[in-house]
Amino acid sequence: MKRKEVKELFDYSKLLGRLKEKGLTQEKFAELMGMSGTTLSKKLNGKSEWTQAEMNKACEILEIDPVEIPKYFFKVKV
Repeated sequence: MKRKEVKELFDYSKLLGRLKEKGLTQEKFAELMGMSGTTLSKKLNGKSEWTQAEMNKACEILEIDPVEIPKYFFKVKV
């Protein structure tokens, strides 16, 4: 069964900016997250959804306060 694409496209620029602030490449971040670079790319490009567990793990790695999750994961592209 093919996974469905995310219906709304989210803007992950703030998340990508946080990676840079922390001195992480997307490849290193994917490794720390326990996923492939391809999987991370799909998530960042709206081809796959982030799970709650993945968002929480990303917050731990990037030192993001969980109350800020909407700013990093749910900002809708305009």
